[in-house]
Amino acid sequence: MPPTPSPQTTLGRSPFAGIALVVLSSWSLSTLDASGKWIMAVGLPLTFLCWVRFFVHIVLVLALIRPRSLSKLLQTQRPYAQVLRGIVMFSSTFTFFSALSYLPQAEATSINFLAPLIMLACAPWLLGEPPRLSRWLAALGGFMGILVIIRPGSGLDPIGVALGLCTALLFATQYLCTRRVAIDNPMTTMVWSGGVGATCMTLALPFTLPNAWPVLREFGVLEWSVLLSTGVWGALGHLMQIQAYRLAPASMLAPFIYLQIVAAAALGWMVWGDFPDALTWLGIAVVCGSGIAIGAVEWRRRPAPVPKAKVS
Repeated sequence: MPPTPSPQTTLGRSPFAGIALVVLSSWSLSTLDASGKWIMAVGLPLTFLCWVRFFVHIVLVLALIRPRSLSKLLQTQRPYAQVLRGIVMFSSTFTFFSALSYLPQAEATSINFLAPLIMLACAPWLLGEPPRLSRWLAALGGFMGILVIIRPGSGLDPIGVALGLCTALLFATQYLCTRRVAIDNPMTTMVWSGGVGATCMTLALPFTLPNAWPVLREFGVLEWSVLLSTGVWGALGHLMQIQAYRLAPASMLAPFIYLQIVAAAALGWMVWGDFPDALTWLGIAVVCGSGIAIGAVEWRRRPAPVPKAKVS
């Protein structure tokens, strides 16, 4: 799934290291998607998969935090926005894994990259930002690219396409919530988002475990390793992304985020033998081009940094 924009972005000290971390993050998150798709194919219910994904995620994140720092990280200036972001993140994970059960990984991932364009197009009404024609044109271009990908004759399951578009809308909502909680520490958002998902799925565990237990009893070392790795890849991908945004400006990293589609296509080909055809790649290129173009436009519009006053 596409990485979530970091709640805080700073002009970095090591842009090349930031780019490397974004590329590694894209592969980590794509491996999460591939692992989830594979483990569902062997019969594990989606609800139990989501519990493992979020539970392992929050355990790993908490393990990296010093106990004395945890209470401070739990403090948020916008708790309702953090809870809403966590609910939306959990919901988008559920719908995306559902879409993966119907669609090849590359196509499902490319549909999700419509989300940032939807967010920018809706920003005037939802964030109070000035309306800009360039954002609407970029969103229109991305939507045209999606139409090429899901065109009649592409062989994509309509249910999977509908779930993919629903996921894109949820991701757009998640990005909007991310802007609302940008005043908090990025690790605070990581803890809240993972904690909300883990809490929701733990409360549902008495209802989901009975269906999962017969499948889990047949699992070997490979199946358990892939299942547990979903939380590892998810936490690792988001942690690397946060560090990337600390090392390099967001506008510099934006084009490299779209390499996740390449990672998804490579993993889909290696694991299932799925590879997009020429027209699908054309649609993917239109989606990526729209996102990269509006990223460049937004970078040029950024306010100039205010020079620091000299101390005499």
